[in-house]
Amino acid sequence: MKKIFKNIIILPLILFTAIAFVVILVKTKAPVDHVDAGYPVKAVEVITVTKIPFRARAMAFGNVEPAVTLNTKSEVSGKISFIHADLKKGASLSKGTVVLRIEPTTFEFSLTESQAALANSKSSLDQLKIEEKSAKSALAIVQKNLDVELKELHRIEALKEKGIVSLSDLDKEKQKVLNLRQQLQDVEGKIASYDSRKNAIKAQIKQSKSQVDKSQDTLGRTEITLPFDARIGTVSVEKDEFIQAGNLLFEALGVQAVEINAQISTKQFRPLVSGLKIIAEQTIDLQNPVVLQAALSSMRLEARVRLVGDASRLTVWDGTLIRLSESVDPSRDTLGLVVAVDKPYEKIIPGKRPPLLKGMYTSVEFFSPEKPTLVLPRKAVHQGRVYVATEQNTLSIRTVDVLFTQGDMVVLDESENVQLKIGEKIIISDVVPVMEGMPLKIIVAAEYEELLKKAAMGESILGDSDTNGYNVSKSR
Repeated sequence: MKKIFKNIIILPLILFTAIAFVVILVKTKAPVDHVDAGYPVKAVEVITVTKIPFRARAMAFGNVEPAVTLNTKSEVSGKISFIHADLKKGASLSKGTVVLRIEPTTFEFSLTESQAALANSKSSLDQLKIEEKSAKSALAIVQKNLDVELKELHRIEALKEKGIVSLSDLDKEKQKVLNLRQQLQDVEGKIASYDSRKNAIKAQIKQSKSQVDKSQDTLGRTEITLPFDARIGTVSVEKDEFIQAGNLLFEALGVQAVEINAQISTKQFRPLVSGLKIIAEQTIDLQNPVVLQAALSSMRLEARVRLVGDASRLTVWDGTLIRLSESVDPSRDTLGLVVAVDKPYEKIIPGKRPPLLKGMYTSVEFFSPEKPTLVLPRKAVHQGRVYVATEQNTLSIRTVDVLFTQGDMVVLDESENVQLKIGEKIIISDVVPVMEGMPLKIIVAAEYEELLKKAAMGESILGDSDTNGYNVSKSR
């Protein structure tokens, strides 16, 4: 019992003594010196804000199709008597080559008959003209005879009044005059009929000429000649085969140009025309071909065609935008831009540069005309904000409006309320953490600025490094 009582007294005493000792140590300890170190200085890379030449760029894809495709059909019925030895699928034939002929004998007979009918009608007209000339000569003779007899009648009438000639002599003379007048009337009536007869024969001649022309045209359709330099597609007939008018003979593909209906996303198409005045300032009537063609010309889009799957990416054809597709594909939200490539069979290098053949799958890269634009690398924009290195070498956060992105670049809105000023420094390296007013050590990324300018013109691809091996981290 005494032992328990003794512990109750000693333990609180020990605890009190320990607490008192700790308090004395704290009270008597010297104060700790505090050093105001401030924010740590962050080394950052910067580029200068400036307008640089920029070309909006977009990629589209489509298959090659000949600009001209001729599906030749027979215009007459008959047996095929001749087929060119090279009229085979994949062969190339020059303009003016006779590639196929249908037996012409029947059509030659028809032409001969038509020509004979025409010659007969012309002969009838010539004969009628001779008869008309003869009748006019006869008319002149009858008229002269009538004039003579009229004078004689007047003389006999005068003699009758004097009683020199008898009444029967006067009657005989009158009868002669009447006969001559009858002859004159008959000849005049005959001459008057020649005009209608000539018109009838001229109509026959015109009809005969038409028939001759028709026969010649039909005969000409028995021989098929290529209207342009072409590669042959499908051949549907053989020699000695009898064909009906309208049957397909062969397919000819023009080699002077090809077309590519390149499908491009409507989202990518808008930046290509964002600087186009005719679109920005007025509406376009797509049903008016003059206005539409003027709009296409004003776009002045450059098109570069490449084969998809070509690892070298060095084989390029220059294209020309000639028209837009009639509608937007609702399932893919794409618009067709029809690009023409002239002379796709020239400058062929076996194994390196093939011709553009029907069905090849290609990429078409479109470039708009260059325009001074505020362009930044994509990594410099952080959810609509950029980090600016001020003149005092501190960090300032600004808000920007992005019009659109293109690869690793962003194009900024250049309206009056833009918070960036020309000549300011934009931080392009990572900053963690981000604090307004943070002190900075500025490193100018001059090489990256040059790379950005090249990428803006479509001469290279902007990224962490360029094709020469330059890496942004080298300047850090």
